[in-house]
Amino acid sequence: MTRQKILITGASSGLGAGMARAFAAKGRDLALCARRTDRLDELKAELLERHSGITVAVAALDVNDHEQVPKVFAALSDELGRIDRIIVNAGIGKGAPLGSGKLWANKATIETNLVAALVQIETAIEMFKAAGGGHLVLISSVLANKGVPGVRAAYAASKAGVSSLGESLRAEYAKGPIKVTVIEPGYIESEMTASAETTTLMVDNKTGTKAMVDAIERERGRAAVPAWPWAPLVQVLRLLPPRIAARFA
Repeated sequence: MTRQKILITGASSGLGAGMARAFAAKGRDLALCARRTDRLDELKAELLERHSGITVAVAALDVNDHEQVPKVFAALSDELGRIDRIIVNAGIGKGAPLGSGKLWANKATIETNLVAALVQIETAIEMFKAAGGGHLVLISSVLANKGVPGVRAAYAASKAGVSSLGESLRAEYAKGPIKVTVIEPGYIESEMTASAETTTLMVDNKTGTKAMVDAIERERGRAAVPAWPWAPLVQVLRLLPPRIAARFA
C-alpha cells in the first residue's frame, strides 16, 4: 500500500529530515513538525525546489507540550486532506550515569523519548481509528534490545519502552486496520550521534535514512537498520552479558 501523506515529528534535522528527503523523492506529501521552525521552513523550501509536485506542510511542535500534539496533528491533517502514516521520531540523547547527580538529563530523555512518544501514539491511534486505518511508525533504537551502562542508560531504557509499546500495538492490531512498525536504527549520522564514542559502525545520514524508509515502506513489524550489520548484531546483543554487550552498542 502506498502511504501518500506522511507526518513526521522531529523533522527539522537528523533522521527526521533525512526521512523527509527520502519520502519527498518518492513523491509523497509531507507534514513536518518540530520545535525549530526556521529549519522546517528551510527544509520545506529545499524539498519543494527539488520536487515541485509534492505538498509540504510544516508546523511548530514541542512534543513535551502534550496538549499541543493532537491540535498540531489535526491541523496538519486538515492541511493535507488526511494523514496515512505517522512517524513518531522526535527524541533527544541527553544522559548521565545514574546516581551522578544529573537527574535532569535522564529525566528529560525519558520524558521526551517515552512519555511524549506515548502522547503521539495515543493521538495517532485515535486519528487512524476515526479514518478507518493508517500506518504508525515508532523510531526506537538498537539499544532498546539491551541495557547500556553509563551515560546511555536512560536513553536505552526510553527506547526499550518505545519498542515495547510498538510490540503491544502490533499484537492488538494484528488483523488491522492499523499497521504498526518499530524501526530500531543503529549508528546513523545525525546531531544526536555527533558526539558518539563508537563510530566504527556509523553510516552517513543518507544511507541510514534510506534503509529506514525502505523498511518503513515494507511495513515490517520490527526492523533493525541498516540490516547489515545490525539485524544479526541485535540478536547477539540480546544474549551477551550487559558489560560485554556495551562494547558493541
